[in-house]
Amino acid sequence: MTVQRSPTMLVFHRSGAMHCPYLSGRVEQQLFAELSGPDAQEQFEHLSRHGFRRSHHIVYRPACRGCEQCIPVRIRVADFKWTRSFRRIAARNRDLTVRDIGASATEEQYALFARYVGTRHGDGDMADMSFRDYANLVVASPIDTTLLEWRDSSGRLRAGCIADRLGDGYSAVYSFFDPAADRRSLGSQVILSLVEMALERGMPHVYLGFWVPGSPKMAYKARFQPLECFGPDGWRVQDGPDV
Repeated sequence: MTVQRSPTMLVFHRSGAMHCPYLSGRVEQQLFAELSGPDAQEQFEHLSRHGFRRSHHIVYRPACRGCEQCIPVRIRVADFKWTRSFRRIAARNRDLTVRDIGASATEEQYALFARYVGTRHGDGDMADMSFRDYANLVVASPIDTTLLEWRDSSGRLRAGCIADRLGDGYSAVYSFFDPAADRRSLGSQVILSLVEMALERGMPHVYLGFWVPGSPKMAYKARFQPLECFGPDGWRVQDGPDV
């Protein structure tokens, strides 16, 4: 006898009004639901293709009244444009080796994470995270989440990225890197590595979360072309100055 399992139903909620972290004077609200159970991976993969992101066990997307500035974006890796700037960044980091270590959090990673957050985002929510809080970003994920490490030739940890593995690509959850190594442009190098890894595995996309026109914090995402943006008509490529 075959027993069919009923799919887990997601219940969506709308958050209260919060201060927008990207655009001054704006108010943010989110549509969100909790991922759990054996269907979590399948549910998130479906929702990610419709512009949703994940934080811990929560899947969400902005639902702000009167504002549609947060645009879900992903890189179409098969046609990725290796600009001269990107080639220079890759050359400066050719001594780095990237390794997928799975759902494993270490004190070494946390030390780099804390230094990065304290330097770059000291006024944000993550500034007060303990090692346990950090570890839960990876080990408590309800879906297929991994930790990627970038080390130099001496074995020193230079960058890390928490990423979700999806059927159609990688979704970059959070990246962190040595804040003293500005010349390396490690934030861009992490994305370039994800593009290469997706290509090697036959995955068509790298999901970068939300791009917010007019927000300096998000401006870097528009450099990775071709960039697909999700809107009322689904995913559409936005090239060059239109992005």
